[in-house]
Amino acid sequence: MAEIGKPRLSLWRIIEMNIGFFGLQFSFGLQQANMGPIYGFLGADEATMPLLWLAGPMTGLLVQPIIGAMSDRTRSRFGRRTPYFLIGAIICSISLFLMPTSPTLWMAASLLWLLDAGNNVTMEPYRAYVADRLAPDQRPVGFLTQSAFTGLAQTLSYLAPSLLALVIDRNLLDANGIPQIVRIAFVIGAVLSLSTILWSVIRVPELPLTVQEEAMLDERPLTVRATLADIRDAIVAMPRPMRQLALAMFCQWYAMFLYWQFIAFALARSLHGTTDPATQGFRDAALTAQQLGAFYNLVAFASALLLIPVVRRWGARSIHALCLTGSGLAMLAIPQLGSAGPLALYAAMLGIGIGWAGMMGNTYVMLADAIPPERNGIYMGIFNMFIVIPMLIETLTMPLIYRPLLGGDPRNAIMLGGMLMLAGAVATMVVDAGRAVRRGDEVAA
Repeated sequence: MAEIGKPRLSLWRIIEMNIGFFGLQFSFGLQQANMGPIYGFLGADEATMPLLWLAGPMTGLLVQPIIGAMSDRTRSRFGRRTPYFLIGAIICSISLFLMPTSPTLWMAASLLWLLDAGNNVTMEPYRAYVADRLAPDQRPVGFLTQSAFTGLAQTLSYLAPSLLALVIDRNLLDANGIPQIVRIAFVIGAVLSLSTILWSVIRVPELPLTVQEEAMLDERPLTVRATLADIRDAIVAMPRPMRQLALAMFCQWYAMFLYWQFIAFALARSLHGTTDPATQGFRDAALTAQQLGAFYNLVAFASALLLIPVVRRWGARSIHALCLTGSGLAMLAIPQLGSAGPLALYAAMLGIGIGWAGMMGNTYVMLADAIPPERNGIYMGIFNMFIVIPMLIETLTMPLIYRPLLGGDPRNAIMLGGMLMLAGAVATMVVDAGRAVRRGDEVAA
């Protein structure tokens, strides 16, 4: 069956439907920028620290396929996907509010599990909502707008502690050694997480179910057994292009998880010659990492908008390979730039930002082209396994290789990430998806 009859949305409506993604990604940005330093302030060991990030991949592996399958079968007065947005946003807001008050490592790690569970409840139904709502030729705009909001939200979340440091002493710490500027940034994130989701679902509600969709839901009621059977059947029937994306996704997400975990520690060594999280040098390096993160996310925001016509013209596959190449070269360069001055580090962030824009947009353009529309939710959930499994493998393997193979040096971890990004660029080129989509094209279901 071809997708027909979906109303075309103006660019402003597409922006409004993705504003909730801004709040969701502000939450992710706070997590990426601050959890490593928070764990360091609370006494975590560098070699075993990746285990404390286990929450993200584990909750994603368990939650997103189930939630995706459930959202395909859900019928409510608010729609199929919207109930999951709201539940996830509430969980995120509570977790963000409590996170920076953690007095111990175990409490911070536990709250990260809860925060990631909330994010994962929201994430894939949100992506399915975009695929549901838009005609095929508007999907590149929809997913790259999501990518742009990812860049904008994470720019501001990374930059929040530095902006707050303009009016609040950056060395003002709580009893647990966590800076007050970090605590305030998390409270801001808690407010944004819920308010932006509410804006999107009120302004651009889901489309009513068609008669055919109603009949399909009557035949496929929401039960535990049916949900698990759906996941099994969808994995068995996974479209070939989606399977081909697995290797590229493994390389890029293993690399990006390395970057988030170790960039502050790498800069502490390169810029300040310290390995001690209790020092002024480490706190300055953490702020520098956040400022660089803000810049690469700003680059991602701009890149995602610029990629819309480029992807339409040349397709997502080849453009994504170029994005990953830029990111890989940047990661290889970063450890060599400690003595070159701040401008050199900001130049490297151009590559990281372009790669991040591609990761958050291009891969979903390729995926949406390949999957049947009536199973958007479940396949978006399963696709998240291609993100969380690399993260899970990274958390389990890094404690084993950090000292023996990487010399206990976080700069070598960043370089390993660069090599993996380049491998991901090569793997992307074998994917049978990502051709240019123009108005009038139809996607066979």
